[in-house]
Amino acid sequence: MNDIDDFVTLVRDELSLPVTQETIGCDLDQIPGWDSVYLLFLLNVLEQSTGNRISVPQALEASSLSDLYSLAVAR
Repeated sequence: MNDIDDFVTLVRDELSLPVTQETIGCDLDQIPGWDSVYLLFLLNVLEQSTGNRISVPQALEASSLSDLYSLAVAR
């Protein structure tokens, strides 16, 4: 995963959620079909894609996919 476009593609491909660059800043509860199981799955995929460990407590505080992207690429 090299940039935000790759992140959007990863979320669409891995979670089959209808997200775009414009919607990743929306609250997670505004994403059609989103639930907590997706969060756990996405964290796993992001850790594998980036090689970075992501703090679960910080991820639970994230309010958007954009926040989760920031956690994944922070380093």
